[in-house]
Parts: sequence; structure tokens; C-alpha cells
Amino acid sequence: MGKKDKNKKKGKGAEKTAMKTDKKLAAKQKKLLLKIGEAAIEEIVANLESEEARLKEVTETICECPSPRSNFTLTAHPEKDEIILFGGEFFNGQKICIYNDLYFYNISKNEWRLVKSPSGPAPRSGHQMCSVAKEGGQLWLFGGEHASPSQMQFYHYKDLWVFQLANKRWEKISAPNGPSPRSGHRMTVTKKKLIVFGGFHDNNQAYKYFNDVHMFSLESYTWLKIDITGTILPPPRSGCCISASPDGKILIWGGYSKSQVKKEIDRGTTHTDMFALTPDKSQPNEKFKWTTVKPGGFKPLPRSSVGFAQAANGKVYCFGGVMDIEEDEENLRGQFGNELYCLDISNNTWRLLDIHKKEKSKGKKTGVADCEMDESKEETKTQTTTDGIFTITVAGPSSSSSEIHTHKEGTISKFEPSHRMNAGLCVIKGNLYVYGGIYEDDYNKQFTYNDLYSLDLHKLDEWKTIITNTQHDWMDDDYDKDSSGSETGSDSETETDEDEDGESMETD
Repeated sequence: MGKKDKNKKKGKGAEKTAMKTDKKLAAKQKKLLLKIGEAAIEEIVANLESEEARLKEVTETICECPSPRSNFTLTAHPEKDEIILFGGEFFNGQKICIYNDLYFYNISKNEWRLVKSPSGPAPRSGHQMCSVAKEGGQLWLFGGEHASPSQMQFYHYKDLWVFQLANKRWEKISAPNGPSPRSGHRMTVTKKKLIVFGGFHDNNQAYKYFNDVHMFSLESYTWLKIDITGTILPPPRSGCCISASPDGKILIWGGYSKSQVKKEIDRGTTHTDMFALTPDKSQPNEKFKWTTVKPGGFKPLPRSSVGFAQAANGKVYCFGGVMDIEEDEENLRGQFGNELYCLDISNNTWRLLDIHKKEKSKGKKTGVADCEMDESKEETKTQTTTDGIFTITVAGPSSSSSEIHTHKEGTISKFEPSHRMNAGLCVIKGNLYVYGGIYEDDYNKQFTYNDLYSLDLHKLDEWKTIITNTQHDWMDDDYDKDSSGSETGSDSETETDEDEDGESMETD
């Protein structure tokens, strides 16, 4: 007993030490904020929310395409051939802009409209939005984050909103027992319920990644209590992919997390695993169980912040993403991708889609995932399958045709969109749309996009450029900073200056 009590005291002592350390960091940050004249992040967000409350009428204006951004949401209208874009952020090396603007893109008219509605969500990035065909169509939004002018403070939201597409009105949903504040989480819709998984919280003093699951009823407007049984749990993560199958099963894969390896040194992990959350047959609305999934086909390269969208045919399309390559203990380089993958959630099979024009003289088929395999590996057989839309060649050893194989970098055809992470994807009537995102070069310069592309998923012959990217400059260290803090444009934009020691943005 004595030894047990002694160990217990050690634990309490460690807890007290951690609390003291947090208090010291908080006191140090408070002094820095006083020095630069920056208000507390809670006050900043409260002022932004007050600005939203000043709007009295719904306005809808034909406009140019949205400005470059990442960590926004791109959603297909549930009843019309329209793309809906909300929020996001833009960083040019010195200033960060956080948005809460709401855009509608009419595909047939090639027309953008900016909609402003009273008392809507404050500017944010790293949030999630889903659309449902209910009462004329609804948009559901949860969470996200806002950065202070110095980027020394971060505010994570835990608010839930619904936007009624019929009357263009926002409504904040007050329901207890919801998820904690976070960004970088993922959300999907299944059987009249919202499912929220994972994400992270970072206040610039401490961070935490999540692997919890929350369920919201679109009928009762309440957060439901769920019971996760079994011993298998996905490791905590943000920036993963999520999809829902017709039978209510939820798939998650990939993502990113970090942990501390030494004082002031963190190590990131790019996850490559896949898990399924399956409802219990006896209590499908209350009990769930995680299981590991080993998909077949061509395994994607390890990347997080992959853009993804689920189509009506039960397939999920994934584009781009990034993986950190460790150059030494303190420096990382991002490896970006622009491959397009398809995951068939009915049989958990990956397909690498090679986009190219038809060659009539050779009769070359389109939609074939033609990957060069490592010649040093043992001889393999190939199987060709088709579902009426895609033709796919899946390579595997003679003993098992479903074993996962990786491919070499750069072996697929060159096509646009360019390499990037956090791009927005959605599927409308058999066409995939890709918008925006961000790329970082070897000199740590970040380039944010506002280009728009479409791809006919039946033909897979070529990407069509709808909007070309707007070029922007990257500000170096000689840029003349504005020490006064933030500048707010209209109702939907917050510009901030980064502190000289500020960190780059989190992977969402």
C-alpha cells in the first residue's frame, strides 16, 4: 500500500508541475500580447460575431470567383447543379485572412453569387460542412478555428449551424453534449444523422488530437449518446478522409497527428490505416464497433489533407495531399501529390485513375490505372475488372489478387490540377470538381490557389479548366509589417499579421 500511495503522489506532483508550466507559458504569452497591443482571442471572436449580428437582410450578388484559399469547404447543392463554398484562409507569408463568405457557383451559367445572411457563423477555417435534401435543402456546419492577428492565439469553435437554402437564413443550433472545440475534424451524413470524427485543438501552448465519435440527429436536433464497444480504436488524427456506406457503416482513413519527442520538438505522423465504424445489429442507433480494414487494389502514397468527395455511385474520389519528409530533427519538407484515386466502398478496393485523352488510332482505353511496379519485386499477375464505367488493372501476387501494392512516384501521366493539399472536391451529376488548395515549395513559400477544374467521371479523358489560378506574391522577411494588428474587410474577411516567431498553419 505504501508504494502505491507513493506512486500516486508522484502522479499528482507531475500533474501540478504541468499545470505550473502551462501557467508560466500563459503568463509569458499575456505579456507578449500586451506588448503588441493584441486583445484576447475570445474578445476578437466576440467582436466578429457582433459584426455578423449587425446584418439585417439577406443579400445575393453576382460576383467574381472567390479569392485564393485553403481549409474551406466545397459542397454540392442537394437539389441544384450548384457548388457551394464557405470560409477558409489565405496566408501570404506575413498576413493571414480568415473568411466566412458563402459562395454559390451555378455550373450551367458559369456564374458566382455571394450570399450574405444575418447572424451567421464568424470567420473560420478547418471546419466541416455537409448538405442534406431536407426542407428545400440544408447546409450543416460544425467547428473550425480562428487565428489572432499575431497568430499567437487560436480559437477553436464548437458551434453547430444550419443554413436553410430555401430562404438563405442561418440558424445556430443550441444542443448540449456535443463535441469539444476543434478543427481539422471530419463530418459526414448517414441515415438522417451527422457523424463527427477526430480533429485537433491547439492553443499555442498545448495541443491535443482526437479520435472520438459524435452523432447528431437531424430529426430531433440533439446530440445522441453512443456506445463504442470493442478494443480497437483508430489513433487520434486530423485531416483524414471519411465516407458513409448505405448500410450505415462509416469508413475513415489517412490523416495526420503529431507528438512531442523532445522539449520544443514535435514529430508528425502521416497515417495510412483504414477503419470502419459499424453499428450493432441489435442496437444500430446506440452501439458501434471499430474494426480495421485492409483495402485491396493500388494503395495511395501516405498523405494527409487529401481532398475527397463521395459520389452517388458509392465511390469516393481522393485528390492530392501532403506527406512530411524529415530532413533532420528540426526541419521538414512537404511532399505534395496530384494523383486522383477512387475507393469503391462496396468492396474496399482502391483504383489509381490515369487521366488522358483518347487516342483513336491506337484505340487506347481511358480510365486505366496503369502503374509501373518495382521490377525488383517477385513476378506478379494482373487482373482486369470493369464496373461499366471504369476499367482497372489490379496487380497482385499469384497467391492473392487483392494484396495492396504501392506505385512509384511520377509514373502516372502529367495532368492538371497541380500538386496541392486541402483542395475542395465535390461530385455533381457524374462530374468531379476540384477547387483551390495550397502548395509549399522547397523554400517554404506557400502558394494558395483559386482555380477550378472539372472531370467527367464516365469518360476520364481530360481535366477541363473552368477558372485559371490568380497569381499572388509571397512576402519575404523584408515585408513591412503592420504592428497595429488586424484589418477587417466587409463581413467576411479578417486580415492579420504573423509574429516573427509564428508557426506555419496546422495541417487540416
